[in-house]
Amino acid sequence: MSEEELSVLQAQLDDLLEKGWIQPSSSPYDAPILFVRKKNKDLRLCIDYRKLNVQTVKNVGPLPRIDNLLERLGGAKFFSKLDLESGYHQLEIRQEDRCKTSFKMRYGHFEWLVMPFGLTNAPATFQATMTTEFRHMLDRFVLIYLDDILVYSRSLDEHVEHLRTVLEQLRQAKYKANRDKCEFAWQELEYLGHFVTPHGIRPLADKIKAIRVWPEPTYTTEVCSFMGLAGYYQRFITGYTRIAAPLTRLQSPKVPFVFGDDVRQSFQALKTPMLMAPALASTTPLCQRE
Repeated sequence: MSEEELSVLQAQLDDLLEKGWIQPSSSPYDAPILFVRKKNKDLRLCIDYRKLNVQTVKNVGPLPRIDNLLERLGGAKFFSKLDLESGYHQLEIRQEDRCKTSFKMRYGHFEWLVMPFGLTNAPATFQATMTTEFRHMLDRFVLIYLDDILVYSRSLDEHVEHLRTVLEQLRQAKYKANRDKCEFAWQELEYLGHFVTPHGIRPLADKIKAIRVWPEPTYTTEVCSFMGLAGYYQRFITGYTRIAAPLTRLQSPKVPFVFGDDVRQSFQALKTPMLMAPALASTTPLCQRE
């Protein structure tokens, strides 16, 4: 390990122990650690649970479809976004399962007391927990996607009452929100890669710019990356499936990479409507959901 990696390892290990999220372990499991460089160039300590995940019985509970969530916002005029602080780490792991999360490093062998990142069932488990906690509010004035909670209302007075209800539920369940990442009583804010407003939803400006300046792909993985972004915003592109067909075929490893005229036309045809994407109105009026 480099000196930088050792320094980060010591600091993050001390932090995890101090918070009571991990403890020394004598488990036979021993997932390796690795470092990932974040956008701000800092190092993040990660644990490679691929071996454990292969042996894990998968939780079939799906995450909600983002387009279905956004369709629930029709009629809403005020929005608040709550971000749970270290959301995964607010869920405890059953004592008999803690040994399975153990990991080894230069400074010892440890296991998690709370749910870490990297476990195959972590997203579905967290989503199911939040759904159960807020079930009576969902689709009435609350949307939840993992640790992002959106509160939406038709009026400011109504919104204040909805916020009180949600915050009281968090307090009773002993979940903590990250105050710095929360936004309260806005008429326009970012949620799940979109701007939500009283007039509808629209893609984020930086995502539109990314599509606008995206260079012509030169190999399959670049096509897949572009299609991942374009597909996320396909609701804004009329006839998306038909237009994207040549690029979709090119994503297959069985198809030779030939960026011919039909593929080039498909690429440009997907970029153009995104640059002029209007706000899309939500289809379900809020008053019909109570």
